[in-house]
Amino acid sequence: MHIVHVHIEVKEEYLEQFIAATVDNASHSVQEEGVARFDVIQQADDPTRFVLVEVYRTLEDNAKHRETAHFARWRDSVEKMMVAPRTRIIYKDIFLNEKGWK
Repeated sequence: MHIVHVHIEVKEEYLEQFIAATVDNASHSVQEEGVARFDVIQQADDPTRFVLVEVYRTLEDNAKHRETAHFARWRDSVEKMMVAPRTRIIYKDIFLNEKGWK
């Protein structure tokens, strides 16, 4: 598995728009064959901070995701909504509970 956590801080005035765009992207992303999981989580004590938890079956599946129309639409629409550019951290799997996953 190829695991990516994308950290994003959103300008407060764009919260609703960001959430809508991100849920749209996630809804399409989970339909990709190479996506095992795609979660959108919001920080409880600071609602302007989000983490996208993306789990791909392979590194190549992550690259394929970044070529999709829904990813490009999301990337281009949310860029202006962010306080700073998003950051990504790549993880390797040690133990993944796949109960309920595709």
